[in-house]
Amino acid sequence: MIATSLALAFSLSMDSFAAALGRGACSRRAGLPEAVRVGVAFGICQFAMPLVGWGVGIAFASLVESVDHWIAFGLLLAVGGAMLRNAIMDAEDEAEDDCGPARSVRGEWLALLTTAVATSIDAAAVGAGLALVDVDMVTTSALIGAVTFAVAFGGVLIGRAAGSHLGRWAEIAGGVVLIGLGAKILIEHTMG
Repeated sequence: MIATSLALAFSLSMDSFAAALGRGACSRRAGLPEAVRVGVAFGICQFAMPLVGWGVGIAFASLVESVDHWIAFGLLLAVGGAMLRNAIMDAEDEAEDDCGPARSVRGEWLALLTTAVATSIDAAAVGAGLALVDVDMVTTSALIGAVTFAVAFGGVLIGRAAGSHLGRWAEIAGGVVLIGLGAKILIEHTMG
């Protein structure tokens, strides 16, 4: 189960990695303090959102028990498919992309928190799907948060050095893994 949780954690962290790459490429202060700040914000949101989704999923689990594997598959397929679509669509916009206007410190914090929440919405949907299968959600969420911290931290530093060109490929990989996890859940429940 730890391998599946790790795969899930890395998949969910790919949106955060892509966003952190962009922040690193655009930030005037893309050093260690910025990497820690981005990692903490993204890690906390990615830790909390699966728990929120899981709580909602638990509340409705008894109503959907006979089709839970289909719901988990559908949610993971939708999130993974959206990641793939976004990565492909963003590739068309890369040539025109810039870092945007300069912001105040307060504006930078607001932009960071907004981005952290936005990149963790898919984790809530995954959490709802995980409510329908046997998983230690606190451990899984902690793993998701820790991996996201590390990936976002590294993303800022890599973005500073390499620009944001890697983000699209990371998001594609994350989408493929989520779709694969959904297929695994569906196969396990229909075959066994």
